[in-house]
Amino acid sequence: MVDAALKDGTADRRCVFEVFARRLPDGRRYGVAAGLGRFLTALGDFRFGDDEIGFLRDRGVVDAGTADWLAGYRFTGDVRAYREGEVFFPNSPVLQIEGTFAEAVLLETLALSVFNADSAIASAAARMVSAADHRPIAEMGSRRTGEWNAVAAARAAYIAGFGATSNLEAGRTWGIPTMGTAAHAFTLLHDSEEAAFRSQLDALGDGTTLLVDTYDIEAAVDTAVRLTSGRLGAVRIDSGDLPSVVASVRAQLDRLGATSTKITVTNDLDEYTIAALRAAPVDSYGVGTSVVSGSGHPAAGMVFKLVAHQSPAGEWVSVAKKSADKASIGGRKEAGRRLRNGIATAEVVRTPGTSAGPDERPLLVPVVTHGEVDPAFLGSHGVEAARAHHANAKAELPVDAARIGRGDPAIPTLIV
Repeated sequence: MVDAALKDGTADRRCVFEVFARRLPDGRRYGVAAGLGRFLTALGDFRFGDDEIGFLRDRGVVDAGTADWLAGYRFTGDVRAYREGEVFFPNSPVLQIEGTFAEAVLLETLALSVFNADSAIASAAARMVSAADHRPIAEMGSRRTGEWNAVAAARAAYIAGFGATSNLEAGRTWGIPTMGTAAHAFTLLHDSEEAAFRSQLDALGDGTTLLVDTYDIEAAVDTAVRLTSGRLGAVRIDSGDLPSVVASVRAQLDRLGATSTKITVTNDLDEYTIAALRAAPVDSYGVGTSVVSGSGHPAAGMVFKLVAHQSPAGEWVSVAKKSADKASIGGRKEAGRRLRNGIATAEVVRTPGTSAGPDERPLLVPVVTHGEVDPAFLGSHGVEAARAHHANAKAELPVDAARIGRGDPAIPTLIV
């Protein structure tokens, strides 16, 4: 497209592209916009070096003129976006990119690959946080996705309310609290379960978490309490019928005097199993596969569409697709969350020529101006800001939004 547009003279035509989801995954009541900080970081480094350009020329993808243009590529346009951590609904314009056609259209795969993956994970994580009902959840899914995807997944889950991650690189890169527990391999390594427990306690102290389901859970709990004189920090349970096992372990700990020892559970949890454990004496959860895979919806369904461009005379022209089931809405949008007594009642998406009402919270904010990225959205401080904003945005949703069962979006999207 860039090669052709450079030849026909439309490459420099000013354009507006928007990223949005036509619909939420089946049964979801809201989505969580995540990935903005990662996208902006990548945008600042988005360049074509000699190796990339050489590959494109050698394969005949571009000609010499386009290769020269790519060599000097820098995004010089403007970007507005929903704040990271914001909730979104069908047709919410979560990202809006304005620039020349050539420089903006190149960002499609970058934007969609980041926002689709991160928003899917954050959306699933937010549901799990609701199901946990204020009990902490740790992200432990690195073994269930790609190595760098794991770092991004930990970031998205933390923004959506998870308290920690087992991925140390995510802690180093994004400042996310880290945690971990021993695996069954550590117990199996030693000549006895007691020897494994003694080794871990010697290294980490009585406040550590001991994994108690390698062999016999009841015997392991007895050993753990005896070795710590009832001062053990926590036990982890990773198998079995969790509601009954947790109840039995809690009763055993209390009977042995370890009333302050906490119970954390793992074992292929998702929002549904977490909700089923709400009445059980669980103190914390560790979630892996389900959160890093979006709990059955690994992509947020976002698309990248041209909605307006300037004519040769400099006038803005709204454009839209008319395809069956894939129609888009033309024009640069404004978006607001309509509130009543602090509770959201509608997502209002406005086309050009309309103005917002006094009861709407504006949703789009500038994040890139003339190619310069606002540093407020980057790094670990950007992650913390996104986490705080998510908590506030989620608190605006009606109570029904927290239900895990299938249902319609929590609020309607009004196109004005």
